[in-house]
Amino acid sequence: MEGDRTTASLAGQRVLVTGAGGFIGSRLCERLVADGAEVRALVRYTSDGDAGWLDRSPIRKDIAVVRGDLADRDSVFAAVRDRDVVFHLGALIAIPYSYEAPESYVRTNILGTLNVLQAVRELSVGRLIHTSTSEVYGSAQTVPMTEAHPLVGQSPYSASKIGADKLAESYHRSFGTPVVTLRPFNTFGPRQSARAVIPSITMQLLAGRTIRMGDTRPTRDFVFVDDTVDAFVRAATASGIEGLTIHFGGGREIAIGDLPALIGAAAGLPVSVEIDPQRLRPAASEVERLIADASLARQRLGWQPRVSVEEGLARVVAFIRDHPGLYRPEEYAV
Repeated sequence: MEGDRTTASLAGQRVLVTGAGGFIGSRLCERLVADGAEVRALVRYTSDGDAGWLDRSPIRKDIAVVRGDLADRDSVFAAVRDRDVVFHLGALIAIPYSYEAPESYVRTNILGTLNVLQAVRELSVGRLIHTSTSEVYGSAQTVPMTEAHPLVGQSPYSASKIGADKLAESYHRSFGTPVVTLRPFNTFGPRQSARAVIPSITMQLLAGRTIRMGDTRPTRDFVFVDDTVDAFVRAATASGIEGLTIHFGGGREIAIGDLPALIGAAAGLPVSVEIDPQRLRPAASEVERLIADASLARQRLGWQPRVSVEEGLARVVAFIRDHPGLYRPEEYAV
């Protein structure tokens, strides 16, 4: 087993985080600053100069924020230059919108990843942590799921991530690029978009509404965001894992339909649920079942989840209660 929490640190290292203004990226930046790393954060350029969650973070003045577009080669190379480690989290991730605008997902997730890989290769970066997703597996064919599970593109989003993962694999095999692909299962926690199932249910519950949901039958394997961040840091520091794809999850299968009761218990509130057919995915595209075998993460990263689903849900409830103005009411529905 590789190391423990005390050795999973990038103190003194020059790092880049793409997608740094997002839910996971901002938490990763905070962990890296706390560990003593020099952090550069790449966020997508917007006319108002918004840096996402980093603008609300206590470490905002401790990092260098640069703005660009993953699909633009020049801005990616400028961001990657002089870095020791690159964490590539930047991507379009909203599954429903991928059915409406698949080309944008190809542009950002595949071309953007190609630009990062090429920059890491040409600029001799020491390690690249490429972010995948458990959605690339489609519905579980065998359980629990190992990294050998077949890849199935059940949405344009998952297809774009499969393409990005295969590019990362090809760069390691073809050019020896020191890339490690991390494949988290369903990360949740404070700051997650209200479009995601857990904050959506929580917002509706705290607003005193009947919870509107789509398909309640699918199951997921939820991981608290701090545990996801810990896996990323471990993957950047563990030795001899270049070229590997490593996934991680809690190994606990929870039905979407069971979440309202769990969140209601965390909030101390009664729950009422209503099924909304408009919230269903297109026919044959729903991922019905996901549950991870995280043996490889334990063996090669020394990783295991520290925060239970119940504890994580309590933290989500507390965060949303403490920040009632962060989400728009029209985003509440699953």
